[in-house]
Amino acid sequence: MLIAFSITPLGGDDSVGDLVAEAVRVVRESGLPNRTDAMFTTVEGEWDEVMAVVKRAVDVVSARVPRVSVVLKADVRPGVTDALTGKVARIEARLAEG
Repeated sequence: MLIAFSITPLGGDDSVGDLVAEAVRVVRESGLPNRTDAMFTTVEGEWDEVMAVVKRAVDVVSARVPRVSVVLKADVRPGVTDALTGKVARIEARLAEG
């Protein structure tokens, strides 16, 4: 499955970059395939392992601020692997065709 999620620290300083970086660090240290862009971090794996990573990322942030907003989007497709890069590669191939 793929989970795209964003975490927004609330009730702390105006700048949230340091806390978001800590959440992304948790994802990267998980060893699961992942990608971070300007809006979301996407993680690929089995349901329990992906959701555990999201929980750990939220826990790291919530240890430093009184409130955390989380947005999740999931693509649940049992048996599919390498969806993180495969989906993008298929679109890029279609674009290259003209």
